[in-house]
Amino acid sequence: MSQSDRYLRKQGAVLLSPHRTRFHLWAPSCSSVQLEAEDHPPVPMTADDHGGFVCETPTGAGLRYRYRVAPDLLVPDPASTRQPEDVHGPSEVTDPESYRWQNPRWQGRPWEKAVIYEVHIGLAGGYTKLAADLPRIAAFGITAIELMPIAEFPGGRNWGYDGVLPFAPESAYGTPDELKALIDRAHTLGLMIFLDVVYNHFGPDGNFIEQYARPFFLQDRRTPWGHAIDFTQRAVRDFFIDNALYWLMEFRFDGLRLDAVQAITEQDWLTELHETVRQTVEPDRHVHLILENENNDARLLREGFTAQWNDDGHNALHVILTGETDGYYGNFASNPTMDLACVLKEGFRFQGDKSPVTGKPRGSPSSDLAAEKFILFLQNHDQTGNRAMGERLTVLAQPHMLETAYALLLLSPQIPMIFFGDEWGTRTPFFFFTSHNPELARIVRDGRRQEFASFSHFHDPHRRELIPDPNDPRTFEHSRPDRREMEQPEHKEWLDRTRELLRLRHQYIVPRLKNARGLDVTHLTKQGCALFARWSMEDGSILNIAFNLSTMLTQLPSAPHGTFLYGLRTTFSSPDLPPASLLAWLEGDNHV
Repeated sequence: MSQSDRYLRKQGAVLLSPHRTRFHLWAPSCSSVQLEAEDHPPVPMTADDHGGFVCETPTGAGLRYRYRVAPDLLVPDPASTRQPEDVHGPSEVTDPESYRWQNPRWQGRPWEKAVIYEVHIGLAGGYTKLAADLPRIAAFGITAIELMPIAEFPGGRNWGYDGVLPFAPESAYGTPDELKALIDRAHTLGLMIFLDVVYNHFGPDGNFIEQYARPFFLQDRRTPWGHAIDFTQRAVRDFFIDNALYWLMEFRFDGLRLDAVQAITEQDWLTELHETVRQTVEPDRHVHLILENENNDARLLREGFTAQWNDDGHNALHVILTGETDGYYGNFASNPTMDLACVLKEGFRFQGDKSPVTGKPRGSPSSDLAAEKFILFLQNHDQTGNRAMGERLTVLAQPHMLETAYALLLLSPQIPMIFFGDEWGTRTPFFFFTSHNPELARIVRDGRRQEFASFSHFHDPHRRELIPDPNDPRTFEHSRPDRREMEQPEHKEWLDRTRELLRLRHQYIVPRLKNARGLDVTHLTKQGCALFARWSMEDGSILNIAFNLSTMLTQLPSAPHGTFLYGLRTTFSSPDLPPASLLAWLEGDNHV
């Protein structure tokens, strides 16, 4: 049974047979809608009882079409599956069976085996070039690729969060079948591949939905991107559920990362999404739903969502490594060591207490959750690219301290994620970039520079002028990790460290990781950050990680004993922890 036998997409243009296509558009603000296809006469669409318009035509894949929703407005399909001429061009009917899968029985991998590599596919060169690079990525220990959003956006350069056609893989990166070949190649190499999807807003250029489906949005509630999406509407809920199933069933993605779900007005929709995915995908497939959620809502993780990005962990580590406390880092300014200790033991730092920055309560208790419910990272697209100058930690932090934090990241029971280029410690910045029309480009450039006016380093307007213009093609090119660095000794050493740490993780930690839980965290010094953390593992053993991110020599409470895993600037025979050191070992294990 093919995936199309199990799930038939409901939105947009659906191929019913090689020479017959069904079209559906939800347009409750229209009294009539007409299908206009290239080289074909217009076809009036029939209204249904729910604000939708439908028709069937004796046409097949490759047909380019638009919808006439007003005498002076012709729009692409909001559920277009291909936009070969960008967001303002015609949509194209695609055949979900045109690609012949090489790994049709791939079932994914259990979550505890995940080591995630976040990548921007445009900077990687597109679908085909990234596919060619996958053997290199798999060789140093990565088990899951996470693609930044690929929904069609205006132009060819964008982070992906300005997407306006969520079913259409970005045409600047290649064709839908080339995307499927990328996913197939990942599966051949034993790699899971996840997709970042944006269900909380549309980009500002190329979104026409409000012109023909005004109820799609809440007219009395605005977000930074425009009117909020109205998830009380059944058609809206179905639109995004259909999108999630489309990526999971037709493209065989192993999971989705849901962007900023705190901005989704009806949180019960998330539960409905999870349940529908569970009921639809094949029962023997491992499919993972990952959250980004400012609300730190542990309930969603208990109800079945696989994991959440642990921003609290990143923020505490960033303050410790850099001393920066501007913006949201102010939440971690008073005692980042205590914050990190809480993260390592309980998952979230904010579990209902007030945010010092906003003064509002944030989060919910998470200490009962297993460690693998949290994704830990030192960097990602947000925390790097949303800096004015896009600096990575290799530029901001002391090298030895960063090495120590990196070892903690890759050996911690929380699921590690690294940002592309971090495997060799690249010093290439990652900027915010776009390819908007001139008017919108000016607004974005000036608005972004003004955002940084409150930061101490950019009080001076002349300094703000140095912030790169997002629309300048050079900003995009300067964000591409420089692979020539890998030939330099310090970067070779960093890559070797990545391989060794991930080898240890896969050999010793992953087999006993499921349901690991924090036991306790001991503070080893009164000044700076030096912690000794312990976790109970699935097989009854105890994982110990002691690390010193302070500038002072400190000691463990007693000499370690058990099975040595890794030491950085310290030895297993001594309780001493010099500055920028780390020691990891297992206790009570008879199967090492």
